[in-house]
Parts: sequence; C-alpha cells; structure tokens
Amino acid sequence: MVAWTTEYYSRAVLELRSQGRDVPDEILSHISPGHSDNINFFGVINVDVEAELAKLDTSGWRPLRPAQLRELGLTP
Repeated sequence: MVAWTTEYYSRAVLELRSQGRDVPDEILSHISPGHSDNINFFGVINVDVEAELAKLDTSGWRPLRPAQLRELGLTP
C-alpha cells in the first residue's frame, strides 16, 4: 500500500505542477504515504475486477481525481 500511495502521490504532484500550481517541496516533506486511513484491515472487500480494469488508462494507471481546491484551502 505504501508503494502504491507513493506512486500516486508522485503522479498527483506532477499533474498539479504541470497545471502551473505551486506545490512546494517543503510541504511535501511533511506528507507520508504510510497513513492507513484509506485501508480496511478488517472484513471482506468485494472488488469487481473487470470494472476496475476498465477504469485504467492506456498506460495502466487509474485516473487521478480532480483537486478540490477549496477543501485544500487553496481558494477563497
């Protein structure tokens, strides 16, 4: 999970920077891919593999969600 999260954090930062958004390295140094809030360690997770595979782009990546600038405190 840490490797997957790290890879997608990197993709998200590259996407934001390609859009001209300022993403300071100083802030990134405080972000950890080791958080577990998004991981269900208990119970059963049912996954429709075919539906998930259909979401991948031609390079095999899931699409990034659009940034919610207001929630991030980046707009008034």
